[in-house]
Order: sequence, then structure tokens, then C-alpha cells
Amino acid sequence: MSRTPDQIAADRARYEEHQRKGLQNAPKALPAPSAIPAAPIADPIQTETVPGGWYWSTNLKAGDTIRIAQDQGPSAVAMIAWSLADTSERLNLPDTVKVQWTTAIAKGRVLFSDMGRVMFSVTEAASSAHDGLVGGSNAASNARYPGDTRNTRDNFVLVAGKLGLDRRDIPSALTFFAPVRVTDDGTFLWREDMRQPGDYVELRAEMDLLIALSNCPHPLDPNPAFEPNPVTVTRFRLPVPADDLCRTATAEAARGFENNTMQLA
Repeated sequence: MSRTPDQIAADRARYEEHQRKGLQNAPKALPAPSAIPAAPIADPIQTETVPGGWYWSTNLKAGDTIRIAQDQGPSAVAMIAWSLADTSERLNLPDTVKVQWTTAIAKGRVLFSDMGRVMFSVTEAASSAHDGLVGGSNAASNARYPGDTRNTRDNFVLVAGKLGLDRRDIPSALTFFAPVRVTDDGTFLWREDMRQPGDYVELRAEMDLLIALSNCPHPLDPNPAFEPNPVTVTRFRLPVPADDLCRTATAEAARGFENNTMQLA
């Protein structure tokens, strides 16, 4: 049913009022980016190297933190995730963006599932050069490279099959170290100046999870050569401070953590 101009205007007014209230409750300033180089991890549980073009998957327990580090040169790392208890619950980037009123994935933010629960807290991030809008590469976007090259879409299809899932279970991918921004006219723009050597991000799992990573060039990366560098993934655990910013930065994040508690009880 088509809506009248008055109905459209009323809906827009309600949205803008909701946005105003949301922004009032948002943190006035997030913490500064994490320092480079990253601090040594005292007691790593596991360390893996994901070669350029390849993928890796693992289970995470609630409280596990992973550091994804560009310690061998630039690369873009796409990530998808599912709840280990019920894989129909998965990473939801549209909700992550809408609930926090920003596309910037930075230290102090959280990543939501499609059930309104918090899957990850971003506990450290040396930059906000991460893309939650465009998604990962596929065979079509890789057609610009000579020869046969791997892509994120096919990597995630392989991962899903190994986990007993299929294409329909693959959510939109969050790509780390992909400096995508949106211009005033809605055009996606690659901001190479936002990339920095030694960039890294740390994600704390807020529920038991299945995750998959794909180390392939982003579709908007202007480099004409297919040359992703290896990335290092380190798993470790740290105590959660009582005043943890990710849990308290916004009313929406606090409600997400309440949903975690209620649905896991």
C-alpha cells in the first residue's frame, strides 16, 4: 500500500526525533585510538597466521579476545560470526550501525547480532578504518586481477560448508583495515590515507561464537595487483573491568548486554 506524503513526513519526523534522542545518549567522545605498536600479549592461548587469500574459522568462548594484526603489511580481513548455541543468530551490521548511529567501527563500540544481543566488544582499535557497508570480495570484483585469485565470498561458502551451514547462513561481512567512507552524495570512497602500518583490532566475544575470517583484498582497494599480506590472529583472555566502556557507552549497548543476560539465563 502506498503512503501519502503526510504519512511519509510523519514517519520521517518520528525517525529524526528518535535519532536526536539516540545521539543525546551517545558518548560525547570515544577513547583515543589504541597505540601502535600493540602491547605484547602476556599469556596467549592460541596464535594463527592467515595467509593472503585464505580463510580461517574457530569457536570462541564468551570472554575470549582475539587480536587481528597487520604485522606483515597491509591486508583487508573480512569477518562473519554466528552464535554457537544457535547459528540462526548471526552478526548483523545494519543493526550495529543503526543502533549506534555511526558506521565507524572503533574502540568502545560493540557489534550486534540480529537478535539485539551483543556478539563482540571492540576493546582495542588502532584506527576506525573498517568497513561495515560494502562487504567482502567475490568472483566479479576479483575479475580485475590476472589469473585465478581467491575471494571472500567463496572462502565463506567453503567455511559454511565445513561448519554444516550453507550460503543462506552467510551474513554481511565486516571488513577490517578497509578504509571506506561515504561522500555527501552517497558514493563509497576508499581513503588510503587512513591506512597505517601495524594497524590492529581486538574483539572480545560476549557470547559463545563461531567466527570466520577471510584475508582477501577489499572490492574498493585500488591496488591493481592481488597481493594481500598474511595477518596474525591471537586469542587471549583478560578480566572485564567494572567500568568497561563497551558495556556502558550508550543506552542501546547497555540494553544489548541486558538481552544477552536475559536470553542466556
